[in-house]
Amino acid sequence: MDPADRDRDRRGAGQRSPYGLSLALPHPAGAMPWATFLTNVSGRALIGVLMVTITELTSAHRLVRPFLGVGVLGGYATFSTYILDIHQLLKVDRPGLALMYMSLISAAHSATKHCACWRSEPACTRW
Repeated sequence: MDPADRDRDRRGAGQRSPYGLSLALPHPAGAMPWATFLTNVSGRALIGVLMVTITELTSAHRLVRPFLGVGVLGGYATFSTYILDIHQLLKVDRPGLALMYMSLISAAHSATKHCACWRSEPACTRW
């Protein structure tokens, strides 16, 4: 299989859920993009759990981390959609909401990843 095909397949697996969430939680122009927010925050939580699991609980193959972390979860929690949402908010003259969204998602990313790692750590001592 061509490496480009493998990359497309693993990213495709991660991108199906956000698309479904965007259909379930649509937002009109100028409104808070909750689907993207929830997708990115849950993606960061999953990345945190994945990293603890891979480094502490298993002796996974060296390519598992980039395949699942960058490939699948990177396709799931996309930075480009977040930036596009900010651009759309600025385009419809909502700079305050765009700034709030940037601040909220940045804080939520950091807190979620650290909480996911912290909550996953006890599993390491029980394993």
